Amino acid sequence: MTPAGDGAPLARRLLAVGGVAGRRAEAGGVRFVALLLSTLVLALSLGGLVAVHAVYAGKEERRTARTPVAPEEAGERAANATAWLVGSDTLDGERQFSVVYLAPHKGDAPLPPGLDRWPEPGEAVLSPALREAGAAEDIDHRYGRLAGTIGEDGLDEPSERLAYVRPRDGLSAEPPTSLVTGFGPAARGVSTSLEPGTGRLDDKPEWMFQAAVAGLLVLPAAALLVVAARTGAHTRDRRSALVTALGGRRLDRALIAVGEAESPVVLGAVVGAAVVAAAVLFDTRLPHTDYILSSAHFRPYALPALLAPLVALLIVLTTMVLADLAPRRGASGTRPRRTSRSTWLPRLAVLCPLAIILAVRGPDLFAADAALRTLTSWVGIAATVLTLPAALATVTAKAGHLLTRRARAHGLSGTLVAGRRTSTHPGGTARLLTGISIALILFLQAIAWQGLFGSQAAEARQSLDRVGRSVVTVGIREATAASVTDFLAGAPATEAVLLTPPGEGRASRPILHGDCAALTELRLPCPAREARVDGLTATDPRLRELILWTHPLDPTDPTLLIRRTDARTLAERAASDGEGGGVLAVLRSDGKPLSVPALKRLSHEVFPRGAAVMAPGEDQFTAGVPNRDQGRWSALFGMVGITVLAFTAGLGAMAEFLRQGRALAPLSVLTGGLRVFRTSAAWTVLAPLALAGIAGTAVAAALASPVTASGESYITGGLILATAGVVLVVSVLLWLWASRVAVRQARRWRPGGD
Repeated sequence: MTPAGDGAPLARRLLAVGGVAGRRAEAGGVRFVALLLSTLVLALSLGGLVAVHAVYAGKEERRTARTPVAPEEAGERAANATAWLVGSDTLDGERQFSVVYLAPHKGDAPLPPGLDRWPEPGEAVLSPALREAGAAEDIDHRYGRLAGTIGEDGLDEPSERLAYVRPRDGLSAEPPTSLVTGFGPAARGVSTSLEPGTGRLDDKPEWMFQAAVAGLLVLPAAALLVVAARTGAHTRDRRSALVTALGGRRLDRALIAVGEAESPVVLGAVVGAAVVAAAVLFDTRLPHTDYILSSAHFRPYALPALLAPLVALLIVLTTMVLADLAPRRGASGTRPRRTSRSTWLPRLAVLCPLAIILAVRGPDLFAADAALRTLTSWVGIAATVLTLPAALATVTAKAGHLLTRRARAHGLSGTLVAGRRTSTHPGGTARLLTGISIALILFLQAIAWQGLFGSQAAEARQSLDRVGRSVVTVGIREATAASVTDFLAGAPATEAVLLTPPGEGRASRPILHGDCAALTELRLPCPAREARVDGLTATDPRLRELILWTHPLDPTDPTLLIRRTDARTLAERAASDGEGGGVLAVLRSDGKPLSVPALKRLSHEVFPRGAAVMAPGEDQFTAGVPNRDQGRWSALFGMVGITVLAFTAGLGAMAEFLRQGRALAPLSVLTGGLRVFRTSAAWTVLAPLALAGIAGTAVAAALASPVTASGESYITGGLILATAGVVLVVSVLLWLWASRVAVRQARRWRPGGD
């Protein structure tokens, strides 16, 4: 087929033949969209893998550069050393961030990265993200006067929250304060573990994010690529047979396959390259997670990132060529093939309700700590994954039988065709829905297990719901009796109590110190000196929560000692190091919630390093925030993956529907209208996908209920509605598209002896 010396022109003609064949194919539009989307998603997924590594590497580099260096020898206390102490703070409902207290011995001491000058005593320098997130809490004035913002080179990422504070009265040279003489590996000295930033502790390992991108984005893109390769395969088989009969080589067939796929694949790669290039050039805020992808981290990896769309292009084109060249069983020969009736589907469908019951109720048969409890749940989930597609396909087939009977009774030709097609091919429906039903179950399981790791956070949230911030604890770091007195005087309309842990002898149980006003506010007796009460039966919920989260009582001896203490003695006890473990609590006399931001600002005015002000148990809630943020990433990746899989299933159903479009075209003459195509498309494309979206989401939520029952659940009503809504929207869009294409085919049809 290839004349001598005519290789290049023939190659161009073969590419052109493939391009024309792709445009004129019955399902050419479907294949075009499938190839474009698969290339785009694959390009962005591969670029995402590069981005994840770039972010982790960039953050580690920045953190290394700002790590403080201590003197090499204990006696080497250089004049340009800096007193350094790393603390922490929180915003309402957010994760902890570092607050670094520093005091240079001289003004020419080495500056931490990101600072262009030393803040004056009583000043603070904040990161831009902290200023933005804490604007509602007046974070600019919490630690003192605002002296500026931390530069980009001093932050591990643009969204990091960090504060450098220079105390008004300096820092004590005693532990836990340390002396540092420089920053980063270039500084002379000994590297320390005093690097600011709690992100390293909260960050999940890099492989976990890589696995999430690969599983939730790359795999759906691969599934879409398989659908694109199979779309229109019958027509391409006949074309390949014709080319082979004319003397064409495998190379010629490969060129035609490339020409057929090159337009959508190149377009998808170009769009993917544009998105990746934008992320390389500009900081990008990712939806739902509110995370800012730093272009500074991404830019050193620009080459592999921009090669990702090219790699995706080559993968897709190679797949198309291999799919076109691979021999197919039954592609040749004239013997008719028997259509499978899928008799195994009803048997699997009957097992689906039993599998769901086993997964949801089976764990209740065992103790909470029994290994069989988890094993039973997993077996039930696995059985549901295997049987749910068969159940959905069987339901759709039964609906097809009902449609057929109704159509015959009322003379509805379009409904008759739709019902017959639906009831005749349940196996195809099951294969169509397998991917999306499995994805829905795994997606909500991942979200559910994310919340399971935050059981303490869930209890803390319940505590906050019960009493709010009507009582708060004040964790004093450094104080004198006078400063405690000033703090309590600066908090108007409040009462204070001090809860100390069990000691020795008579004090072998917690003691609550307070004056008469505070004890009366907590509905406690005001003894002349000391009294005993049952702490577990305290009538004031604020006291119960305070005891629960600070010094829990022994259930066998829940005695709480009550000691009447005047304000001066209370302040002395709160400031005394000898009373270690004591918890100072503040509550309003009118029972209204306290302003935690105002108390934090007040604490930095009277205490050298402020105080940790929070509701009882709020530190446990804060510790669970990283799991909540991880759940947002899972939700983002999962929703994208489910959307891609919904398009995959819908495009597969649409291609199957349009493959028989020419056979349905004569019905427009017999029925006198085009409604038959819309009805048939509805039962071929819309109904299975909509059923999978609604029923699959409901089943997935039910399977996740045993997990969420014992921890904080991130499976909200909004997430369930969004998950089902995405599948429904995709199914409606593809139904409208399939109807329009089928109608257009019917209008072009002319009798030709077929």
